[in-house]
Amino acid sequence: MLAAVARNLFGMELEQQFNDPYLSTSLQDFWGRRWNLMVTSILRPTVYEPVLSFATCVIGRRWAPLPAVFGTFAVSGLMHEIVLYHLGRLRPSWEISWFFVLHGVSLMVEVGIKKMSKERWRLPVFVCTPLTIAFVMVTAMWLFFPPLLRCKSDVRTLEEYAAVYAFAKDFAGRALTSKILEETSAP
Repeated sequence: MLAAVARNLFGMELEQQFNDPYLSTSLQDFWGRRWNLMVTSILRPTVYEPVLSFATCVIGRRWAPLPAVFGTFAVSGLMHEIVLYHLGRLRPSWEISWFFVLHGVSLMVEVGIKKMSKERWRLPVFVCTPLTIAFVMVTAMWLFFPPLLRCKSDVRTLEEYAAVYAFAKDFAGRALTSKILEETSAP
């Protein structure tokens, strides 16, 4: 929706942020190709690839993606904790970090199973898609959203929208009043 507004108002084309995450067939698909693509494009060269490079030297190319995945999720969890602290000024509960640690470990297991089975063993799409989405939603409801609600981010978001609406309404009202005054004062 934001991309459509930016395109229509300013002629800007924004980078796509999501790629139908509800069609994800695995955690690897969800996190790597469908969810928050901008963050993925930032974390891949700054965290994943350097850890992958180091891990390749230590444990070899075949298993190096596992610590790289975990490191990326650990950094993402810490970044989300920092953002949450700045939103609510509440002491971190580390639930959001545990969410990312859980997803990092789960993704490591998934990648490990795929490597050990040499991609021969796959669940049908009609099974793996609901399982993937259910796992993401259940863990998000359990670990990700409660801290956001405790710091009242939902209330703050609605207040921000109300403030933007009030500003736009005031701006439009002033512009309209100014236009009417110009028309009535012109001879």
